[in-house]
Amino acid sequence: MRHPECGDERLAAGGEVSVARLALHDDDLPHAARHLADAMLHEPQLPELHEALAELCAKAGGAAAARDLFPVEGEVYLGTLVCRAHVEASAGDRDAAVGLIASAIAFDRTKPWADAAWLTDPELVALLSPDALAQSVTRVAGHLPDPLPEEQRPPLQPFEQLVRAVAARHPDHALLSAMASGLVRRFGDTAEAVRLAEHAQRTAPGFMPAVMLGNALRSDGRPDEALAVWEAQLAHAFDDYLAVDLAELYGATGRAADGLPWLERVLAAEPDHPKAAPALHGLRHRIDGGTTHLLALADHHRAHPDHDYAHELLAQLSWRKPWLGMVHPATEATVNVLHQFLNSPSSNRDSEIACTASQLEPPSSLLAMRLAFPRATVEYQSLPEPDPRRTLREVGTRIWAYDGLAARPAVAAPSAEAAELIRATAEISWPTLPAAYDHAVRLADLPLPDLLGALAHPPAPREDELGRALLARRPELWVRGVQAFACLGIAHHRTDQPWAESDRRRVLLDLLLGSEDWVNEAAAFALVTIAWTHPETRADIATQLGVRLLDVATSSQQRDVTTLQSICALMLCCPWADGGALSLARTMAELDREGQAEPRPEDEQARRQTHERLAELARQRPPASPPPARAGRLKRFFGRA
Repeated sequence: MRHPECGDERLAAGGEVSVARLALHDDDLPHAARHLADAMLHEPQLPELHEALAELCAKAGGAAAARDLFPVEGEVYLGTLVCRAHVEASAGDRDAAVGLIASAIAFDRTKPWADAAWLTDPELVALLSPDALAQSVTRVAGHLPDPLPEEQRPPLQPFEQLVRAVAARHPDHALLSAMASGLVRRFGDTAEAVRLAEHAQRTAPGFMPAVMLGNALRSDGRPDEALAVWEAQLAHAFDDYLAVDLAELYGATGRAADGLPWLERVLAAEPDHPKAAPALHGLRHRIDGGTTHLLALADHHRAHPDHDYAHELLAQLSWRKPWLGMVHPATEATVNVLHQFLNSPSSNRDSEIACTASQLEPPSSLLAMRLAFPRATVEYQSLPEPDPRRTLREVGTRIWAYDGLAARPAVAAPSAEAAELIRATAEISWPTLPAAYDHAVRLADLPLPDLLGALAHPPAPREDELGRALLARRPELWVRGVQAFACLGIAHHRTDQPWAESDRRRVLLDLLLGSEDWVNEAAAFALVTIAWTHPETRADIATQLGVRLLDVATSSQQRDVTTLQSICALMLCCPWADGGALSLARTMAELDREGQAEPRPEDEQARRQTHERLAELARQRPPASPPPARAGRLKRFFGRA
């Protein structure tokens, strides 16, 4: 869905106000109220909107009488909610008005709901009940990131300033001081957050002040003091959720083992605790590393789909990890040359680029080169042994055919409609492996030839900020993202067929065990994702990945194998696999890293900055709308609080 620009929003709001005025002229007040609610959703600060809202109240017989025109019972439209807040303020019920604004902020913090004349009036501070405001802060704070990014703060600043002022006016109201601490902490003022929470704890020692004080101390860089506060509170009155927070703070400070007993105490009383059980896997992951406990988090969430914390924690621990949360980087010499051309001021998309590689490389690397420079050519000087063009078994599906050392697609391009759907679906990062699997269900109805065609004929990146950045800096990541999601589309093909005899298994194994290429990695990624979401396939998939791993490990003793690190990483995503395969993957990955040249510090810094920028753009991109019939399966994709 396209997000309207500010001018579009203002124009849309003005149109709604015009229709509302026509309804007011006809004394059709409910009709006018609906259009004013629509206008409020578009542009809450439009002066004409507030003038029309005042006219509506006057025609209704006053603001108190106009309340019923903006009902807030049951499912409430956001524009209606905010209009009701303004009407309540006009009617004199400021506590109710602020509470409604708080609810609106909790639902959508991007709009300036709180930047209203009545809410920023200095006299409001003396009129508000500290009890009511504390409840309003509770509605807001829990929905905000901690800390709140600076660019997201301006719309909420009036509300935060109001809370500070009222808390200062009522210094003996411990609950308000405690809740205000939580809010200002999210705005980055950790010192003030500590002061407010300490004041609350001195005024009325108890659970909430202790929780807020610990959070404030942790954010202020004083974790040991936070641990002491929480342990003292737990000794006074045990609380399972606070015990989980304490355990995780131990983990965050490098003392995960000290946190385990607290989680075990919670789980002894409640084995399926929605937060303690996932947290235990998280702490054990901090201690042991690897993917065993990450898989356990995925299994826990599948068994307990209402335990959202398992998914949130898995997403945190998967973030930016190759294949667990994003595509694995490419290492071909062709890709390195591509980056040099992209960084050259003299290069442009129409440049005729000819480069030479010492030995044959995966043909998908040329896809990345030609995505950025369509007229580029690459000449390979030698054929290494073992021959990377060979397949590891007889395969019925081939993506590439060779004329000597020149590769050409062995599959036709996907249809225009299929290419556009794949383009809209492909990602370079994802929250978790199960989330990536769920997201790719949008491709389930595409014919196999279209999905296979996208592997050799990837569509161009989307025309958004991320797509433009990928094309300009890292086109190979987009190619790898397309291939990964095309293979995930194959993973969803004919899921009514039993796995062992299925078309999806046959085709993915053909791709995994075919000639050496990025397609092997994409197929391995899809197979690993299937195994994480369908445990009955795990033994088979680990065995098949082991075949590819043994080949790249053996071949790497005679020549460079650019897919080695990636295949090893995918094998290590299968902690249920044979110990020998896992040991081989760890050993080969380490040997390969030791044999690589150390990058120059300035090159590594530039690479990291580019990578972080692309990762952040990927996180910010809104999810594509799913087909209606399959929407329920996509709830985990980009499902971050």
